[in-house]
Amino acid sequence: MLDHLKANNRAWSQRMVAADAGFFRRLERQQAPQYLWIGCSDSRVPANEIVGLDPGELFVHRNVANLAPPQDANYLSVLQFAVDVLRVKHVIVVGHYGCGGVGAAVDGTRRGLVDHWLHPIREVYHEHRQALEAIPDQSARLDRLCELNVIRQVKNVASDVFVQDAWARGQDLQVHGWVYALGNGLVRDLEVTVGGPQAVENLG
Repeated sequence: MLDHLKANNRAWSQRMVAADAGFFRRLERQQAPQYLWIGCSDSRVPANEIVGLDPGELFVHRNVANLAPPQDANYLSVLQFAVDVLRVKHVIVVGHYGCGGVGAAVDGTRRGLVDHWLHPIREVYHEHRQALEAIPDQSARLDRLCELNVIRQVKNVASDVFVQDAWARGQDLQVHGWVYALGNGLVRDLEVTVGGPQAVENLG
């Protein structure tokens, strides 16, 4: 079963060792990433590959539609570990254009449990409804909603007590919002970076 994946794994391991004989021994001893990536589970958005980082250089949390909900224990555990233990310097919320989760949040179709998960995106849509509905092209409207969702999640991360406490003790930490384009493989910085508690209020 899945023999091709196991073969791919062996080939990858051999390539890594051929390029750097001590790579896995170093990786085994510790991880020391400077970045936490909060992204979408979409299989077309591979975090490490997009930014060209090796294993050990990027701490990753992924879920449907790259949400950072303040009531989700999974996300909060990742955030706390990244901030308090790993001492990452950057938290990057990364959405992507053409996100199926964002589209599913507002298309009116019932899908079950995921509808509850996507509820925060519907709240973002209703908050910005007038501006969104002024965009005539459906695809462009959803792209804008993807951006607004990332901005909201940046605000969630920056408002969290773990991040606020880190800033209070003088820890060097920034929260960023990016959107990845499937069509060309490039990320767009939404320029909503937050580096301290005073900047959170300026987010939409």
